[in-house]
Amino acid sequence: MAKGQTRPHKRAWFVLLLAIGLLQAPIFAQAMVVDLETSLEQGIETNLGGRSLIVEELTTTWCVSCAEIDPYLVNVADAHASRIALMSYHPDDGVDAFGPEAAQHRIERLRAVDANLPGTPTFMVEGGAYRTGTDAWVDVQRDILDLEVARQSFTQLQFKVQQINDSIHATITTFEGHAMNGSQLTFLVLEHGKAVPEGFDNPGEPTRDRVVIATAECRLADGFVSTSIGLIHSEAPTSCTSDFSIEFSSLDSFSVVLLHENDYQSIEGQVDLGTHGALEFAYRERSSTDAWNPVWVVLGVTAFAGLLIVKKRD
Repeated sequence: MAKGQTRPHKRAWFVLLLAIGLLQAPIFAQAMVVDLETSLEQGIETNLGGRSLIVEELTTTWCVSCAEIDPYLVNVADAHASRIALMSYHPDDGVDAFGPEAAQHRIERLRAVDANLPGTPTFMVEGGAYRTGTDAWVDVQRDILDLEVARQSFTQLQFKVQQINDSIHATITTFEGHAMNGSQLTFLVLEHGKAVPEGFDNPGEPTRDRVVIATAECRLADGFVSTSIGLIHSEAPTSCTSDFSIEFSSLDSFSVVLLHENDYQSIEGQVDLGTHGALEFAYRERSSTDAWNPVWVVLGVTAFAGLLIVKKRD
């Protein structure tokens, strides 16, 4: 060290590393999961978010390999916390026990870019490469990590969920981002623990999870609600970004996902299928992984590394 140059305090390295660890914490922030015992009558507003990546699954109730992995998807979603919003599309193929129109609508959105969809189970992260088969999750994990690094900005979203009589209302409360022409806000309703009706081929559990059953889309360019499927009502009296809302029949357990994504006309023009922002509100039982918070792992490793540096310099 040159004469007269001030030697940095040895503990400054520890502070710097701890700060880096804290900056990583939002990546692992817990998604909003509300216990089933909690009343929704007063309404619950999500935290401000939007960083989540969407993972879309093509699946069927009659698919043997799908049935093998479906019971684990709740734990997978919880382990990733708010990093991902995982949703399952069951096709209207005349064989699947559910075949919701809303899920078929989302499948047709994928077909607008690539008409040749693969078999099931298939996963896509932000509309990217197809990852097919029961061993596909390694590639899915890699896609998630790559996109987290690549994503420099995202639309911040917030919405409120409230039960009024026998229906659930979800209304956007915050939109912070670019209200781009050629994009839309999309509400998706997912049912947890959806029972497979008798009389259908079912090689798996009696229920399926994260089944997309309803959706509404609001075009930002003109504030028009262009799609409303499986809902009691949807509207945007003022604009998509200020009061876009949906109403659906009350469910025992569900999630509502709000997306800012490119609209149908844009993706037909080969614009990216990925989202600009995504946020999930889940009303369901918590899995055992909810008690584990990866933030403490990040901070623990950071602190340990900092202490090693301090000790070495001592």
